[in-house]
Amino acid sequence: MIVVTILAALFLPYLIIYLYKNAYNRPKNFPPGPPSLPIYGAFWIVLAHGFTDLALAFKRLGEKYKTKILGLYMGPVPTIVLNDPELIKEMLNREEFDGRMDIILFRLRSFWKKLGIFFTDGYFWHQQRRFSLRYLRDYGFGRRSDELESTVATEIKEMIDLRISGPKYPAEMEIVKGDLVYMPYFFSIPFLNGMLQVFSRSTLPRSEYKALWSLARGTVLFQRSSTDMGGALSLTPWLKDVMPNYSGYNDLVKGNDYLLKFFKKLVNEAMETHDETYDRHFIDMYITKMKEEMREKEKTTYSVDQLILTCTDYTFPAASAVQFVLAILVERLLLQPEIQDKIHEEIDRVVGRDRLPTLDDRRNMPYLEACIRETMRYDTTVPLSVPHRAMKDTTIAGYDVPEGTMLSANLTMLHMDKDIWGDPENFRPERFLKDGALDLASDKSLPFGAGRRLCAGETYARQTMFQVFAGFMQTFHVSTADGKPLLKPSKRIQGIITTIPEFWVKVTVRK
Repeated sequence: MIVVTILAALFLPYLIIYLYKNAYNRPKNFPPGPPSLPIYGAFWIVLAHGFTDLALAFKRLGEKYKTKILGLYMGPVPTIVLNDPELIKEMLNREEFDGRMDIILFRLRSFWKKLGIFFTDGYFWHQQRRFSLRYLRDYGFGRRSDELESTVATEIKEMIDLRISGPKYPAEMEIVKGDLVYMPYFFSIPFLNGMLQVFSRSTLPRSEYKALWSLARGTVLFQRSSTDMGGALSLTPWLKDVMPNYSGYNDLVKGNDYLLKFFKKLVNEAMETHDETYDRHFIDMYITKMKEEMREKEKTTYSVDQLILTCTDYTFPAASAVQFVLAILVERLLLQPEIQDKIHEEIDRVVGRDRLPTLDDRRNMPYLEACIRETMRYDTTVPLSVPHRAMKDTTIAGYDVPEGTMLSANLTMLHMDKDIWGDPENFRPERFLKDGALDLASDKSLPFGAGRRLCAGETYARQTMFQVFAGFMQTFHVSTADGKPLLKPSKRIQGIITTIPEFWVKVTVRK
């Protein structure tokens, strides 16, 4: 025992020296930031400054170290977080920062390979993104399409009928109970059947809506089971084996399985009936291209698994983020009823009650559009954006950025910057209006990112959110489920995206 004590006393000073040196061992000319701890780097220090809100934590750390560009280690990875609006835009638009991190969060969702569109980079990403966006446009994704708009309108009518006439099928009873509807899932079907129309030129009938609601719930489970920087699981992947529940691993796998199984079935059905002489839809076009590449090349980026992940990636936001944007806007109407009155007035003046609003009406309904934009500014959907990776040694703001560095844009700081917005703490749609029209020049928000990594679904999301919410508000008035005024917003749930707890809202037909 005495020997052990002596050895410990001799060893302790060396351990302290080692930990101290390691804590401040940083790349040369790296931005200032917190020290590193063993294994996790500054991860726990970040959590100590904002356990449930990493964007807030980085804001506080920036203030502590008197910098708008933070440098730290997340696990073994050198990391830079940008809290400055101009630096955020610079980083997002520089090609050398277009890389993606290779972490377990992204691998577990893609058959443990580096597949898909959102989380790949380099030649693979360029090839797959170019092909998918080129041919998805033929079916309305990324542009105006009468066929897609008609499909969404049909689903909006079904959504309205579900509330007015009541449930027809068991799954609908979980979404509508009398004059109460369950948010955000009441909005799910137009977005998801719209995406199915894009991929396969078909939709699921109302009797099969249960599959789409399961898809939405699974996606939300995935989104809430980690953070936009991957969480502790991505820093120490072995947690999946020793703490599969606590680390979020089991919920990530469970949530992701809903998407993979759904699109695996859809792709397999297309494979079985594929005819290379006639492409019925986008999935057919991809299969034709894949078979052609496999015949002519030794190596190809095209595969069945990649097709499944392509469909999964483009559906991810439609199955979760955009629905919560509208749900958060509904909550805002409960907090500020005067906004609902203004939306109703605009709809009645521009459209009336005899037909559904269309995308042709969008330019004449700037207030409703401004409400959607203000919702995405006020509650940033992806607060730290999807992490980028430096593809080579470079610099930013005079600091060195080694190849492989992870970079995150604190979009919340951009969206709440007083120099840009004046009163960012207030929810005020009028900030996007000028002389009664939508003033796009005043919209400095970046809810869909920017640069080559701009969210490919921005056009689809903006068009469909307008179409769905305009149709919903044309018919209905919303109020709290218990009839009492809502005095404060619900607590935000910060995962990979910003969500709020699901809630029931009273929805009555307008007189």
